[in-house]
Amino acid sequence: MTIGRISGGGPYEQKIGYTRAVVAGGFVFVSGTVGQGETAPEQCLDALATIKRALEEAGSGFDKVVRVTYYLSDRAEFEACWPILRETFGAHPPAATMIECGLIDPRYRVEIEVTALV
Repeated sequence: MTIGRISGGGPYEQKIGYTRAVVAGGFVFVSGTVGQGETAPEQCLDALATIKRALEEAGSGFDKVVRVTYYLSDRAEFEACWPILRETFGAHPPAATMIECGLIDPRYRVEIEVTALV
């Protein structure tokens, strides 16, 4: 099996030792992705833009996402992201989980991880 790696060029990739996405076995596994902005919706949009680039580089897209996990530092902020997520996944909603947890930096409000078909 061939394994491909897609770097996003973010600072944590080198610091921690991971890559933005791995393509293997007909799937693309996109690492947890945070975005920039002050609010959870702003960060959600920015994280999704980064994820979109990784999916496209792998030959995939949001319509092929089969699993998504949302990590939020405050679960009360999740509902404000719902319209963005509905628009992003449209007629192809994936299986999903939301977890409230501490993120790598207190400035981050949301982190998103996806698995998609290639």
